[in-house]
Amino acid sequence: MPGPAPGMQRAMWRVEQLIGGVWGAGGAGGEFVVTDPADGTDVSIVPVATGDEVAKAVGAARGVAATWATTDPAARAAALRRAADAVEAVAEDLAQATTAEMGKPLLDARGGVAAGIGTLRQYAELGPVRGGRTLHGGWDAIDFMAPEPRGVAAVITPWNDPVAVACGLLGAALVTGNVVVFKPSERTPATGWLLARALDRELPAGVLSLLTGDARVGAALAAQEVDVVAHVGSSTAGRAIAAACARTGAKALLENGGSDPLIVDAGVDPAWAAGQAAMGAFANAGQICVAVERIYVHREVAGDFVPALVDLARAMRIGPGQDGETEIGPLVDRRHRDHVHGQVLAAVAEGAVVRTGGAVPAGPGAFYPPTVVTDCTDRMALVREETFGPVAPVLVVDSFTEALGRAACSPYGLAATVLTGSMGHAQRAWRELPVGTVKVNAVFGGAPGGAAQPRRGSGHGFGYGPELLDEFTTTKVVHLGAPGGGHW
Repeated sequence: MPGPAPGMQRAMWRVEQLIGGVWGAGGAGGEFVVTDPADGTDVSIVPVATGDEVAKAVGAARGVAATWATTDPAARAAALRRAADAVEAVAEDLAQATTAEMGKPLLDARGGVAAGIGTLRQYAELGPVRGGRTLHGGWDAIDFMAPEPRGVAAVITPWNDPVAVACGLLGAALVTGNVVVFKPSERTPATGWLLARALDRELPAGVLSLLTGDARVGAALAAQEVDVVAHVGSSTAGRAIAAACARTGAKALLENGGSDPLIVDAGVDPAWAAGQAAMGAFANAGQICVAVERIYVHREVAGDFVPALVDLARAMRIGPGQDGETEIGPLVDRRHRDHVHGQVLAAVAEGAVVRTGGAVPAGPGAFYPPTVVTDCTDRMALVREETFGPVAPVLVVDSFTEALGRAACSPYGLAATVLTGSMGHAQRAWRELPVGTVKVNAVFGGAPGGAAQPRRGSGHGFGYGPELLDEFTTTKVVHLGAPGGGHW
């Protein structure tokens, strides 16, 4: 397995928390170290927030919530616009930190940062133009509905695309007048810290707080008396957050796990379909919320599709994210690699066949090769559960109807992709698949401003797009009637 790129620069960050406008606050819970998944070297030293520090951060946020909520929407948008500029000024640092902490190839990391900056600017434009609506009541009354910020938002973000996802949730929460307590993943804390530092420079003191630590810190934050908890991450964590919100009355906004299907219809070009499948299954080492996790291919094209997919998997260059030629970086850590490999081994024990990959490489890091597995069944954990790694399980079907039915049989409901030359099949797919997003003839992509609304075990509430602004607001209905005399 390749080692570090020649001349590669090593970064070492000492992360600080931000509580009530004060950097360096807290840290009584000890520290932990994040290591580079490519070679195991130390990357960042991170404080662990205590329960008292979590409560202090929420209390401090509550203290400034009313002031930020009543700030003119145009002023909030201007602050977010300046914050986007501040993030852009440290874009390369953010990309380097992302690659160092979770292994994403540097080009992809830069793309994630650019996407995050674009999202901040999008919300800065959309925020001030949102409004309520008037109602038609009595001639002597005024009736209207007005959006209001929810108050204190707890934002808990993942490690697989740490800047883009965080910018979406933070930007939408802030521009709609909420104050935020931000807890990035313990796997990418320096990335979250660098992002928070840039944002905080352009925001009033106390509007944004930063807490760091593991899942216990996230659980403690979700259990606080906040008004909304926005979480992108595993379904296990999402269920725990939903339970905490049920106890406190907070709104839960969740995008959680998935096992997204790809359907390859009869009549499509198998080489093109294999390219789409490889992109969907192997990009970011499969560590994408909407990665392709199970492939239903029509028997008519399976004989050519599978060898083409195997060839593409074997040709992909694996290496450290800092190497400009790397196509597949390491998994985020060895614990996650054990999970991915364990699912592959279990599938093989149940009769599946590994066509390429499927072996843990020798040497440092958490690398895992692009893997194609055939002879799979829907009962296998590799197909039924989320893998979140560079593995493409292939299942052969005899009809498009069979593919739709088997693709729909899942506890998840994040997204699905269909490759077909039939408009009738495309129409059936988007109508019948019980997922939030259906993509036809492209595993990634879509128009700017598109939203996503997961279903089932994948969460609930809109993520991204203009609709995310609505998730962070609540609506007040107002009736202004004339006084007893009939006039004002």
